[in-house]
Amino acid sequence: MKRAATLRLLSDLSNFSGAARLREFLAADPAVRVRCSPDGRHLLLLRPPGAPAPQLLVAVRGPGEELERAWPAGHSSPLDAFFLPWPVRPALVLVWESGLAEVWGSGMGPGWRLLQSTELCPDGGSRVVAVAAPRGRLVWCEERQVDAEGRLRPPSAAFSHCVCVRTLEPSGEAGTNLGRTHILLHHCPAFRLLASRKDLFLVPTTTTLPGVDHILLIWSPGKGKMMVAAPSLHLSHSKSLNPGRGDSWDFRTLLRGLPGLLCPRQPLTVHTWAPTPQGLLLLDFRGTVSLVQSHGGTRAVGTLQEAPLGLAGSAALGTFHGTLACVLGSTLELLDMSSGQLLERKVLSTDRVHLLEPLAPGTKDKEEMETRGGLRLLSALGLFQVGWEVPQSLELPSAEDLVFEEACEYYQRRSLRGAQLTPEELRHNNIFRAPQALASILQGHVSPSTLLTTLRAELRDYRSLEQLKAQLVAGDDEETGWTELAEQEVTRLLRTELMGDQLAQLNTIFQALPTAAWGAILRALQLQPDGNGRLRSQAPPDVWKKVLGGTAVGKEPPNGVLPPFELLCQCLCQLEPRWLPPFVELAQQQGGPGWGAGGPGLPLYRRALAILGKEGTRPEALELELLLGSGRPKAVLQAVEQLVQKEQWERALEAGLALGPSSPLLRSEIFKMLLAEFARHRGLDAHLPLLCRLCPPDLAPAELLLLLQTHLPDDSEPLTPFPEAGVKPPLTVGLLRVLLEQTGAQGRPSGPVLSLYEDMLWDQGTPPPTPPRGSVTALQASDHPGPGAWAPSGQGLCVTDTS
Repeated sequence: MKRAATLRLLSDLSNFSGAARLREFLAADPAVRVRCSPDGRHLLLLRPPGAPAPQLLVAVRGPGEELERAWPAGHSSPLDAFFLPWPVRPALVLVWESGLAEVWGSGMGPGWRLLQSTELCPDGGSRVVAVAAPRGRLVWCEERQVDAEGRLRPPSAAFSHCVCVRTLEPSGEAGTNLGRTHILLHHCPAFRLLASRKDLFLVPTTTTLPGVDHILLIWSPGKGKMMVAAPSLHLSHSKSLNPGRGDSWDFRTLLRGLPGLLCPRQPLTVHTWAPTPQGLLLLDFRGTVSLVQSHGGTRAVGTLQEAPLGLAGSAALGTFHGTLACVLGSTLELLDMSSGQLLERKVLSTDRVHLLEPLAPGTKDKEEMETRGGLRLLSALGLFQVGWEVPQSLELPSAEDLVFEEACEYYQRRSLRGAQLTPEELRHNNIFRAPQALASILQGHVSPSTLLTTLRAELRDYRSLEQLKAQLVAGDDEETGWTELAEQEVTRLLRTELMGDQLAQLNTIFQALPTAAWGAILRALQLQPDGNGRLRSQAPPDVWKKVLGGTAVGKEPPNGVLPPFELLCQCLCQLEPRWLPPFVELAQQQGGPGWGAGGPGLPLYRRALAILGKEGTRPEALELELLLGSGRPKAVLQAVEQLVQKEQWERALEAGLALGPSSPLLRSEIFKMLLAEFARHRGLDAHLPLLCRLCPPDLAPAELLLLLQTHLPDDSEPLTPFPEAGVKPPLTVGLLRVLLEQTGAQGRPSGPVLSLYEDMLWDQGTPPPTPPRGSVTALQASDHPGPGAWAPSGQGLCVTDTS
């Protein structure tokens, strides 16, 4: 059923105090700044500087007095004004460019009165350029004309601003408590400040220095973090920033530590900024609306039918229940925030329309109850609400209806007849007694406590699931609701036979909400990292059997529908690619081959590789990890060949050494592959110890020499003692000796010598003692070492003739 947007009149402004002045403000000046109090009873209107008096108006709905303030010529009007979220009484703060801040309150007596006045810049020589009032705080950006050494800065100094914060809380019956000033950012450019319920956005202005005008900051006081984001680069970085702990940052130092954010980029050409509970909306001059979220991520929401007409054109943005509302001139466009689809377009009777902030949560007010689920629009014609019309026929199904509907789907899957089963047929047919018995229990006719206790949890899940669906259909499609729905649906589908409609529905959930769906899979499989880069699971085999099940022959799923295992691999590739190889390795340990496929089927690593794409287009790192972790000899050899081609020798050797004693043939093949490379060039010389460890223990020296001889390069030129310049050195005896020693046994073999040179390898024992080197007086004939013997040192050369 297609929803219809409604524009309903809430008030013609006659129930506001000073209604005539209020209409005059709204009709006269399109640049008037409009703010609404958290409870929705007060409207604040502030005219820009130079406008005719009065410049400030606060109107009250119902009993109460309005507040009008006017400043004569020569006296500046406030830079901005905000309502404070004080539950006891309404209050507002006015801030001037000079740094003067005034807090006004109402409720303690007739009318409004000044509660406190303070100077935000007591040192002088500074001016406030922007201000915001997030919850319980006052944040402003000030330009300091004097540096830390007391020298006067030029007016056009690039980083002459700073961002400061003070806490602002009610105190007693009629007082306020202002905390001390804390500087969040030093030496920064001029920022515009925009506050949502939880975050403060610091966005660049037209005067921001080129080179940093594509960067914006997001401060989350509740988390104590500052996010530096570059939407055009799709990059962000988080830093700790908690004033309670004394955190403060120098903007220049902050950016120097993030060089990736300083790539030359075009400045952010934004026509309108709008803070919302979901993040910061921005509308550019092409009519494209984007959303910057609190974690720094940016996504496109949609494109308007019309683009803004320069800076002079007025525009306002707002959201309600998954819908983007944009007022551009006298046109109201409603877009789906999930798909960007244009839902409805309305032409208004005026082009001076203001979107009001949503009311504070928990406000117990008649108007709040009426406007829940919509967005309020204010103009001189009145206060309106835009929202979606809720279908009157939307009713929650009873527990009895749920029983017959679920039973109908279950029996239809098991039935061989072509006729379609209906819930009414199950009600009046006595063939299937289980749903009738359960319906009788729910109606109160039969009350066996054991059966009811067994079914209570499942029925509660079904009931809450249907309630959540009905709530979302009615328009209450908050992000948490969608997440909860996805988790419940995935959990329910894992309890069914994942075939046909159930498998297609699981695919749809993973495509729409992959993060929530993967969270449900994590809980179902009880996946946990073990600290060594691997995963472990405590899920029962039945769950793994459903997840790893393939498709039987002749029952291939429709186009685009993936089996559960392939679906999980695809989701991991999108969310956390580094966990795909550990997940596939864990899955290979869980069950037999071809679970659910009715036959041997493909190995799991090949099913995962198919998700990565065709050969040659896959990410090389993921493909290598999947091949090495497969445990299949052909796959491991293929991975080692790729590593050899890339000359990643150490990783290739480690892949062979990682194989246990149960794979001697595979280790031997890897050794022979690397030995051939060792014979051809000297790239493996630095990794010779690892190559020796990989050497098979039963390999004889003669076999090693034959293998080396097979792969040695053919040299047509005669060998020289030293290679010429630029020529790679050949294999040397020194390197070969280490390998030959590795192939031998601990002692000399007792059998016959297999090689002419094998005796060189064995230890000859203790060498003969060295003859004495004393003085020689006479040489006996038997002691003659032979002609040409050397005399001891200092005796000269002595030759004896024995003839």
